[in-house]
Amino acid sequence: MRMEKGHFCRRGRHTFCVTSSAKALSLLLFLGASGAAVAQEAPAEGRSGIEDIVVTATKVATNVQDTPISITAVTSQMLEDRGLTTTAELGKIIPNARFEKAQGVYGPAVTTFLRGLGQGDPQFSGEAAVAYYIDDIYYPFLFGAQFDLLDLERVEVLRGPQGTLFGRNSIGGAVSMVSREPSLSEARASLDLTVGSYQRRDVRASFSVPLTDTLAIGGSFLSKKRDGYQQVLDFSCQMFKNGTPELAGKFPFLSPATTWSPGNEPKNCVLGHLGGEDTRAVRGSIYWEPAPNIKVSLSADYMDQNDESAAEHIFETDYLLTYGRQPDGTVNEAMANRNFITAFDQFSIPGHPFRWDERFQTQPYQTYDNFCDPFPAGHSIPGNTYYNGSIFRGGRCYGQNVSLQNRGVQGKVVIGLTDDVDFTAIAGIRKMDMHFGAASDGTPLADNYIYHSYDEQHWTGELRLTGRHDLLDWVGGLFYYDGSAKHIGHPQGVQAGTQRFQDDTYEPRSWAAYANAVVHVLDNLNVTLGGRYSDDRKGVDFNSLGDGTPPGQTTFQVGGASTIFNIMIATKRWDWKIGFDYKPTDDLMVYAAAGSGYRLPGFNVRPTQPGQEGQTPGEALISYEFGIKSELFDRRLRLNAAAFYMTFTERPGSFGGQEAQLTPDLKGFVAGNRTVIPDGPQGTSYANAFTNCRTYDAAVDGPRNPAAGVGVNCVTRTFSYVRGGVLKGLEAEVEAEPIDNLRITGSMGFTRWVSDSKLGPNPTPAAIRSNRTSSWTASGGIQYRIEAEALGGSFTPRLDWFFVGPTNGPATKPQYDQPSVSTFNGRITYHNLAYDFDIAVGATNLFNKFYYRNRFLRIENGSSANLGQPSAPREVYVSFKKRF
Repeated sequence: MRMEKGHFCRRGRHTFCVTSSAKALSLLLFLGASGAAVAQEAPAEGRSGIEDIVVTATKVATNVQDTPISITAVTSQMLEDRGLTTTAELGKIIPNARFEKAQGVYGPAVTTFLRGLGQGDPQFSGEAAVAYYIDDIYYPFLFGAQFDLLDLERVEVLRGPQGTLFGRNSIGGAVSMVSREPSLSEARASLDLTVGSYQRRDVRASFSVPLTDTLAIGGSFLSKKRDGYQQVLDFSCQMFKNGTPELAGKFPFLSPATTWSPGNEPKNCVLGHLGGEDTRAVRGSIYWEPAPNIKVSLSADYMDQNDESAAEHIFETDYLLTYGRQPDGTVNEAMANRNFITAFDQFSIPGHPFRWDERFQTQPYQTYDNFCDPFPAGHSIPGNTYYNGSIFRGGRCYGQNVSLQNRGVQGKVVIGLTDDVDFTAIAGIRKMDMHFGAASDGTPLADNYIYHSYDEQHWTGELRLTGRHDLLDWVGGLFYYDGSAKHIGHPQGVQAGTQRFQDDTYEPRSWAAYANAVVHVLDNLNVTLGGRYSDDRKGVDFNSLGDGTPPGQTTFQVGGASTIFNIMIATKRWDWKIGFDYKPTDDLMVYAAAGSGYRLPGFNVRPTQPGQEGQTPGEALISYEFGIKSELFDRRLRLNAAAFYMTFTERPGSFGGQEAQLTPDLKGFVAGNRTVIPDGPQGTSYANAFTNCRTYDAAVDGPRNPAAGVGVNCVTRTFSYVRGGVLKGLEAEVEAEPIDNLRITGSMGFTRWVSDSKLGPNPTPAAIRSNRTSSWTASGGIQYRIEAEALGGSFTPRLDWFFVGPTNGPATKPQYDQPSVSTFNGRITYHNLAYDFDIAVGATNLFNKFYYRNRFLRIENGSSANLGQPSAPREVYVSFKKRF
């Protein structure tokens, strides 16, 4: 290994240099969606076209076209050019990827899927299928995973199992984020200001200063602020504004500014907003080369996030449940949930019953949810089993913001043991505190409110050896992770008349040994061999206490419907990888690989009554992949493509059903207006294996018989079972420069579940598909740099297209599938050469397309409404960036 000021060079079978000079860094701005940039050299003299790209996904730096892995990576500048600002939007340009901000009930999380594998629910009960890393530090839980792209050099996304290259096994893939290190060769700084729609005000600043020839420091700062795109309305104010004050009944106005009174008519009824941002972050780093063969990197960061809760819209309500409206339009309140009727009746006026009906319907960018219970603590409503006079019920107001503090310290030491062998030691600690509430009925009353508080701490350590020789390149490592998480939860269910207080502790621990070698059989033929041993465990102390406090008492009393258990989930296993790559020409490589992967089992984190606890299945597969990487037409076209085929020996399945609610003494069922029926994924061997509930019908069911599940109250239950299956797909990425200054990029992905061996002989397509996945994804972009010498610079207009095909809803409810969506972002950037600044004008969702980012289906589980997270409408922005 040889290091010079501002350079890191590797000599061996393949020779390359990574430079930190401004010239090399500027080339990063022109990378397309087909690969990742760590750094890059200018094309050799006499060569034209697309630049070389160097990646470090294999822990040994290689040209992306020589890396036999399906990998995409981008720089923060590339995301900025496309109008993408968070990790949640990264999936728009990754083939077979689905990254979305989670629903409000999950807080500041990202639901991440690669090749149909992911985790929609970020709770600690499951393991992420896609592993996140920041500067080689593993980030275990998806809460808080919506990392703002703060001073990032690049983000690399590897698809398929990556256990032989990364410390933590990841069955679907890995997302590796690499921060920009301080430079030893030059002082630099930048300032980026953006203003835009919804009072957007973003400030980014960074600097890097070499203190000596061997020591440099750097820092960055971020502030993001914007109002949400969904309005929270004062319900009574809006009814007066609509000219229907009688529909407001006696429900109070919620603020002086939205109160109607004689001579005072508010201009609007807006109380606040949802979907906005309010984040500040700071990061400091030190880079030191105490000796020619030693590199030391240290960094610390802090993020304070107080974003608004996610915007959510009630797109469907079960009006039979809320006020007894039957399919023929007639109303029979005896069919409705009595807790809804009696609670809403508190605001009725003579001749106008106050009911949960169509009056609460809004357009998608408005809601009446205010995250507050209108009844004080200890309130008693006759005939209502929730508001029973207990001081532990009612009176809570959770607020409409998600509070998250995220901080960490990490370090890395790289020692060149020889010219060909490096030793790397990595360690880090991260802490996170978060709390938020969520509402989910679209009304200013309370149906299902929930509060969450999380405190986490994670230690990560890794020791790694890497080598490059004439005969092979190799990496071997030991990985250790130790974490702890404390969860406090308070779900309240007015409909069922229950509330719970959760106090859970999670203590995950993992260690692994892994190795990966690339053997150079011939100059143009390599063989890859990899292995991994994992020892994973997660201790769970779970306490979900039902509130059984009688009315009038001031001491909390635990109800009989409490769920308490202490379990250890553990797995030990070996995984493997084998592959080869062959280059028939300098511009074409073909490769094939096979490998195994797994995911640790989980448990039911949301039991609603005893009997629902227990471990859920894990996941294990073997993945086969074949790909090509090519550069054509004198490097004017780069085309990479891959096909994959995954067979599952174990795959978790779940069915969202219901069961009869137990009485507080657990000796019978609560009487109500529902009937238990057998149910399960239709067209499978599980079609009648589970239960669900429908409305009680005396003509069909006969007399009420709670002991037999006829005429009862029902509660939600998730049934887990083991499936097999086969998943296959294709993906491709292209980058072209047909003429100078014109750059075209694109990606395409296709994923399909084709069978499921454990679902019966003739499973229906709905039964074998995976929730939240889409068969097709695609993206495309085009930009052209127009030289403007008279203005001392250039103009670069750019247009980007993002496509997601129909997205699966629940296996048993194809009517809730999400239609395909095409959206566009546009941007025009002026770059001034003399003063090195940019001015850009852009728009996201350029043609104002409406769609739901994701849906939270609750009616099928016995709740009152289905929610969707509406996409943000068109947003326009102007940014100014100055480099010093």
